[in-house]
Amino acid sequence: MKPDRNPFRDYSAESALFIRRALVAFAGVLLLTGVLIANLYHLQILRFEDYKTRSNENRIKLVPIAPSRGMIYDRNGTPLAFNRTIYQLEVIPEKVEGLQEQIAALGPIVDLSADDLDNFQKERKRSRRFTSIPLKTALNEVQVARFAVNQFRFPGFEVKGYQRRYYPYGSALTHVIGYVSKINDKDVERLDKEGKLANYAATHDIGKLGIERYYEDVLHGKTGYEEVEVNNRGRVIRQLHEQPPQAGKDIYLTLDLNLQRYIEQLLVGSRAAVVVSDPRTGGILALVSTPSYDPNLFVDGISSKDYRALLNDANRPLINRATQGVYPPASTVKPYVAVSAMSAGVISRNTTLFDPGWWQLPGSEKRFRDWKKWGHGRLNITKALEESADTFFYQVAYDMGIDRLSEWLSKFGYGQYTGIDLSEERSGLMPTREWKLKRYKKPWYQGDTIPVGIGQGYWTATPIQMAKALNILINDGNVKVPHLLLSTRIDGQLVPFRQQESQQIGDIHSGFWEIAKDGMFGVANRPNGTGYKYFNGAPYKIAAKSGTAQVFGYETYNAHTIAEHLRDHKLMTAFAPYDNPQVSVAIILENGGAGPAVGTIMRQILDHIMLGDDNTQLPNATPAPPGVEGD
Repeated sequence: MKPDRNPFRDYSAESALFIRRALVAFAGVLLLTGVLIANLYHLQILRFEDYKTRSNENRIKLVPIAPSRGMIYDRNGTPLAFNRTIYQLEVIPEKVEGLQEQIAALGPIVDLSADDLDNFQKERKRSRRFTSIPLKTALNEVQVARFAVNQFRFPGFEVKGYQRRYYPYGSALTHVIGYVSKINDKDVERLDKEGKLANYAATHDIGKLGIERYYEDVLHGKTGYEEVEVNNRGRVIRQLHEQPPQAGKDIYLTLDLNLQRYIEQLLVGSRAAVVVSDPRTGGILALVSTPSYDPNLFVDGISSKDYRALLNDANRPLINRATQGVYPPASTVKPYVAVSAMSAGVISRNTTLFDPGWWQLPGSEKRFRDWKKWGHGRLNITKALEESADTFFYQVAYDMGIDRLSEWLSKFGYGQYTGIDLSEERSGLMPTREWKLKRYKKPWYQGDTIPVGIGQGYWTATPIQMAKALNILINDGNVKVPHLLLSTRIDGQLVPFRQQESQQIGDIHSGFWEIAKDGMFGVANRPNGTGYKYFNGAPYKIAAKSGTAQVFGYETYNAHTIAEHLRDHKLMTAFAPYDNPQVSVAIILENGGAGPAVGTIMRQILDHIMLGDDNTQLPNATPAPPGVEGD
């Protein structure tokens, strides 16, 4: 037996130490338990509502529902833009393992292109996490079938059906209707700034051009929401609540589709623009710009190749020539210059001038030639308008001066936006002294004023401005703002477009308007009129004014030998019937056009409108030789 080495061991001290340690351990356990209980109380009692909300947010999702976009019709109820179902391949990137490998494997199945992949990456960058992102739009039946067979290999990818915009008449209406296309970063920034971004939560497209853009707020509608319960994988278990979307409103335009397409056929091969309107209301019956392009190319995102082709096309099909093309308005403005000069007291109805074929600037040797080199002889206002005598209006411009010319012609809408319901419009230029000094750092000279009298020089205008000015003349100075909207369908009822309150451009003697209009009547109906050969024999009365805008200004100009792109532009304005005008037309043929003369086209358009479809045919005449028309 081993002897005890510590006969004096203090068992009572050890017992006390053990008890102290046990108490400390118990206190620690009690403290930890208290902390756990306190934390549980904090979570379950104090923060109950907060964590309940967070839990519901993980379990309950608000899924936005896109509204159906409103349709666009012409004045006769023909659909010009509507929605059709397309199929789109989508994926939530965060829920797919090996996303890039999966996409690569999908490539040959659904024919993914480089543009598809590029658009996917752009969309992913601006989308929130766990958002379904389109990988390929507008799948055809074969692609949908291929994916359906292979879908088990691609969890997280699915094909969804959507409404997509469609334009059944292609290029015929592009510059009026415009198109919708994918929302880009600039759109997102603008919508966010305007407080409208939430209304596009389920929408991939937005109006980019034309009516689609201008009336976006009317056509888009209001986004709805669906409250759904999802499992831990994000799959929908059941629907809890639904707030249906509000469809966009249908709109009806003043356009006549048949007239629009008819005019487009007349202009095939030409760079041209035509505006047809009702002078009584300002409603646009046709607005044609050629060449054009198919807007459906842009709906699903145009390919880089196709866009480059449009952008680099020398004929500039992307430009709306009717509202964005700027040209010297040429002699089409002479009736307005005449009214302005009579109103300013510069000339009277009895003013005459002898025209030898040129006009010389007083105090200089500078001569301004008339288009008719042997001259028109003795002229009064009416004859000067009928024969479009330049010399008469050179003298008028000299006597008026640029200050009064600019002031008066601005009243006819030149140098200003017309107010048409399209965002794509240029204001043209009504030159002033101040403008030239700012633009060229040079003063205005008398010689600058003279060509302004015949719509040349620095003066530029758009065809829609020409149409508005013509309607002001027809209405004796009453301004009708050109517009395309006819009515809007609201709650099943058609609500007519409310016109702006019309204004008068000034207190102008009614006789001055009649003199100008009679001069235009002579253009079309009297043997010496510059348009007589086109309008003689018409079964209705026409008033017209032709114009030639110079592109190549040398004295040796010869339209037969000069390059096509340097030939003069041909313009014409007209209205009918003369005694009770119901329609007005403005035409520009860049470089003279590629088909019939401008007067021939004008007659065809007016016959089509005044006599009906059965009385008109497309012109089959050979193109007129360049330079055969008078001014």
